[in-house]
Amino acid sequence: MLRRTWRPLAGAIAIGGPAYLYYQYRTKPETFELAVRARGADGKPEMQTQSFPLLPLKVLEARLQQNATSNSHHRPGGIVWKHTTASLASNDPLEDANANAIVTRDDTDPAAPGDFLFFAVMDGHGGYDTSQLLSKVLIKAVASKIFALNSVNTPITPTSGWLDILKAALWLSSPRPSQEPSSTRDSDPQRVSTAIVDAFTELDQEILNAPLRVLAGSVDEETRKKGVIPDLSKHPLGLKTMHPAISGSCALMAIFDTAHRNLYVAVTGDSRAVAGVWEPSDDGKGVWRVEALTEDQTGRNPSELARMQSEHPKDEENDVIRNGRVLGGLEPTRAFGDARYKWPRVIQETLNQAFLVGNGTSMRPAPSLFKTPPYVTSRPEVTHRSLPLPSEGMPASQKPKYFLVMATDGLWDELSNEDVVSLVGGHIQGLKGNIPRSQLPDLVPTSTGSAGVEGKREKQANKTEGSWAFADENVSAHLIRNALGGGDEPELRRRMSIPAPWSRRDRDDVTVTVVWWEEGGESQPQIEQLKAKL
Repeated sequence: MLRRTWRPLAGAIAIGGPAYLYYQYRTKPETFELAVRARGADGKPEMQTQSFPLLPLKVLEARLQQNATSNSHHRPGGIVWKHTTASLASNDPLEDANANAIVTRDDTDPAAPGDFLFFAVMDGHGGYDTSQLLSKVLIKAVASKIFALNSVNTPITPTSGWLDILKAALWLSSPRPSQEPSSTRDSDPQRVSTAIVDAFTELDQEILNAPLRVLAGSVDEETRKKGVIPDLSKHPLGLKTMHPAISGSCALMAIFDTAHRNLYVAVTGDSRAVAGVWEPSDDGKGVWRVEALTEDQTGRNPSELARMQSEHPKDEENDVIRNGRVLGGLEPTRAFGDARYKWPRVIQETLNQAFLVGNGTSMRPAPSLFKTPPYVTSRPEVTHRSLPLPSEGMPASQKPKYFLVMATDGLWDELSNEDVVSLVGGHIQGLKGNIPRSQLPDLVPTSTGSAGVEGKREKQANKTEGSWAFADENVSAHLIRNALGGGDEPELRRRMSIPAPWSRRDRDDVTVTVVWWEEGGESQPQIEQLKAKL
């Protein structure tokens, strides 16, 4: 009996043993090697080869969708506004941020009906404090400036702080039209552009002045006479005001004014906005025209270099931009915060002593070439375009004819403007699966409109080998996937598996927002008044 029992058991072991070993081998965690900077045995930095886990595709798929959102807004007249956003971190935590808001014009507004649609992406650097603050207040500050154009209740002057702007937005009733016809106010692109510029620059000034106000309010006359710098490291507003000032952030904002059919795109820094515009073609297929609506604001942009040189003494001409960077350090020439490039040296030293030293931290010293600040500005460049919205009586078209892609530079480091427009156009067209890169131009033809200015040193050339992946329902996540490998699964897995902080040498944080509209939808107003939320 024992012998009979042993035989099938032994057979099972004989058969199952190799299978078990094969299973173990196949399921052993995959790894990959990467050269990273680390400290050697002598304590000095050196390049070393380390092994990292190669994460399963399912884990990475979940990461791509983790911060992905998709929204639709049905408006009177049958237009459906759609927008998606997705982000992927390289830094830990993510230093990018984003925001959006839709404002319905009040019934008393002479230009009603219509909406203002606001979308913004922020690319933080040196921390997330500035970008996170901007995600909370920048749209509100800009909206309040625009609303004030048609209001005589409380004029908002250039000396008003952003707190005053937010209070005006919160407590003012519907703006009372001014005596001047509204057609010369918020319908005037020049006035609106100026309002946007003022909102950006004034908000940045408030961010920079906030810790100075805390310091001034904490020093009595006797302390001031003695010239003693107080220890405010435990002040409740100390770090809350210092961190947004000393970290930094680029900002990109798009404003759709549907009543006047205007689009405004404002950029501070090197994030980028690119539009795809559908045009009929002689063969009946149609093409997507690529329109760059911003220029990268870095030292490699000739106009930015010329501006920087014109704003500083002649003897700094060769120093304001070194190796494409401000004083050899910061890449974007325009940003919020970045007090290290804006505060005079004595202010930096005073605030560092008052707020940071007692917390065991410190500001980085001013750059060695630092002489005549400020070297960085938050002043945006504003682009205006007329929107090709459908007119009453025109036949409805279910197919989108216009879309806008807004993204931090982590996307544009990897993809060209043409790549992005083709990928979004193909997504709208309904392409599925992996598409060879060489075939996409035939499937989704594009033409070149405004090319913009490339402000990056290492720009990825348009590749023809490999494949694009059309696998994501969310078009923003779709762009991020293709920026990091697309249809090349091993490459996608390797790049997305690199952990922070080493991932920063391979890729940047990426945030993408895509906006478009479709015609022929039912009229289902779903937008609440933003004024009630500000």
